[in-house]
Amino acid sequence: MKTVTLYRPNLASNVLENALSGFDRYMDSFFGDNFLSPSERIFNRMPAVDVRETEKTYVLEMELPGFDEKDIEIRLDGNKLSIESKKEEEKNEEDEKKYLVRERRLSRVSRSFMLPENSDPEGINAAFKNGVLSLTVNKRPEAQQRLIQISKD
Repeated sequence: MKTVTLYRPNLASNVLENALSGFDRYMDSFFGDNFLSPSERIFNRMPAVDVRETEKTYVLEMELPGFDEKDIEIRLDGNKLSIESKKEEEKNEEDEKKYLVRERRLSRVSRSFMLPENSDPEGINAAFKNGVLSLTVNKRPEAQQRLIQISKD
């Protein structure tokens, strides 16, 4: 049985991205802020996600601490479910002068999942509470397990 899987369009680019991230950390250790990136670089983080299956649904729970409901965008394109969140702090000239290091100006997270064929695209519900986004994806009724009675003839 197929379940919800992480969407990875190009595994090679993820490997390269991780290698470059390590290179960035290496350069940061010598020069402080990475000289290859602008001071307002975007920090991409991979939020933790738990995926579980019940008899009638798939449930995805994603940690998004520090984000609000208005910061979160959920899209469904075919069977690809994408969750993206972006938060930008307002710039204040006076505050800029007080920081020695400022890394939390912009946060962006994104995850995508391929839903199994037995999922119901019309039956997706989302809730957000205490920094955790919960998505419930219903299974199509015909795909759900059912008990078949033996007829007495």
